[in-house]
Amino acid sequence: MVALVILALVAVALVVTVLGVASGRIPVDPLAEAVHTTPDTGLPDEPTASDVDAVRFDTAMRGYRVDEVDAHLEALRDELAARERALSDLRSQPARAPRPAEVSTATSLAVPPAGSPNRSDGG
Repeated sequence: MVALVILALVAVALVVTVLGVASGRIPVDPLAEAVHTTPDTGLPDEPTASDVDAVRFDTAMRGYRVDEVDAHLEALRDELAARERALSDLRSQPARAPRPAEVSTATSLAVPPAGSPNRSDGG
């Protein structure tokens, strides 16, 4: 008889708890904040390929898909490395002076000053 009373009390407590959680009267946070085990190095405002290589993320049971994040980071690193190489190549090229033909073409295409008899816009 005592076992039956205890079983009934446990059942009532279980029903009350489930109804309280379902109605929001008993607060439950099923996804609490993740615990960070590595320092956040972050990325600088203008990251380089080596900065992307240095980024590390915490993993958790409900965390990110490691293979997808790694693939995106590798693509970002490769894109930044290509941009760095292109910028380096552009900076290492000597400045090209305009050829005389380019200067004369640019001069002939210039708009004559206001009040000039060569203006075709009536100005």
